[in-house]
Formats: sequence, C-alpha cells, structure tokens
Amino acid sequence: MEQTLKITGVLSDPTRYSIYQYVAKQHRDITVQEIADAFEIHANVARLHLTKLEDVNMLISETKKTGKGGRPSRFYRLSDEVVSLQFPYRDYQKLSEIAIDTLLSLGEVGQKALVETGRKFGYEASKNYLQNLNLNLASLSNEEKLNHIKTVALQQGLNPEIHYDKDSHEVNFRIYNCTFKELVPERLSLCKMHQALINGFFDFFFNEITLNKDSYMSDDVDYSFCSYNTLILP
Repeated sequence: MEQTLKITGVLSDPTRYSIYQYVAKQHRDITVQEIADAFEIHANVARLHLTKLEDVNMLISETKKTGKGGRPSRFYRLSDEVVSLQFPYRDYQKLSEIAIDTLLSLGEVGQKALVETGRKFGYEASKNYLQNLNLNLASLSNEEKLNHIKTVALQQGLNPEIHYDKDSHEVNFRIYNCTFKELVPERLSLCKMHQALINGFFDFFFNEITLNKDSYMSDDVDYSFCSYNTLILP
C-alpha cells in the first residue's frame, strides 16, 4: 500500500508522467540532457524528475563514459520491476501462476490449450479494436494493417516496433516488453503462448500467417526484446 501511494504521488505530476512514457518508448538508455531538450526544461529539473522516478523503482540508472571525453554521464532506462497499481491490493500474478501451472500440469493437452487460447485472444483483441474504429478490413493497405497491429500490441503493453520492406514484403516485428515476464523463467511454455498471441494479431489482419522466431528475451543470449519475422502478400 505504501509503495502504491508513493508511485501515484510521483506520477501525479503531468511532466514526470510524460517523461516516464518517453523513456518507455525509446528502447535505449536516456540522458538527463536528452530529457531536458525533449521537454524544453532545465537539466536540473529533468534530473529531479528522473531521480523521483528512480526512487520508486520505475527507472534505474548507471554512470557510463560517453566516449567523448570529460566526466562520465548518468544514463536512465526502465526498471525490470513491473509496476502494478491496485487499490485495494489484488494479487493477479499469483492467480495467473495458479491457473497456468494447473494447465501445464495436464502435459501436452494443457500446453496446446495455452497456445490455442493465446492465438484466440490475439485474434479477438484485433477484431474488437477494428470494430470499435468502424473500419473495413478489406479496404486497408498492408502498411495500415501493420500500423493497427502495432497499436493493438501497444494496448497489450508489449512496447512494439515494426519494420516493413515493401520490396521483399518482409515484416520484422519486435516487442520490448513481455506481458508474462515474471512468470516465464520457470514456465518456458509461456513463450509459445505469447508468440501465439502475437500470431493472432497477424492472423486477423492477414488471414493465416506464420511468424518465425528470431530471438526471445528468454534465450540464453541476453536479448532485450523478442523478435519475429514473416512475409505478407502484396
């Protein structure tokens, strides 16, 4: 409860909340000066906002040399700690662990159900999104469909990035946040469900389509994102 009150207090400042959103979208380390320039505020004010966000574990920082000489600079990035604001407190993560472990205890049948449910949820989320906009799927270009997929993924908290090569028709899709980050280390089957969720986005907008894995955050190599690629018809 005390931590929740601290976080709500920190985010009650509109500029500070905007700074947090800015850092979340960059997928890289941010300096005080970059924040000062982006928000047209003094560097000392930018440093104060960043420090307050770090105090409640929403950001972390480290001092690194820039390679340009002079004193090392402090760089900020998102904390690995997921912030959940709930009042009164409800432990939905524990509920998720119980439900997922129950499914996984069923063996192959449970794992198949996880994947099918993930794909269905991704498909339905995309369908409901487009219906709310009163848009006709058949009238959308590939670029428009991909932009909508990015928005749906953003709504799911995935922090997505999409690159589309019009010549080769290849799509590279990355997510910089995993919805199940806290649950994955002991439940790698969740990676398959997560990919199925994303596949559901593409299935709705492009019919049956297969996403190929490039990298997962859970790989032995230290990736900061999950990456997929696919081909779409012109």
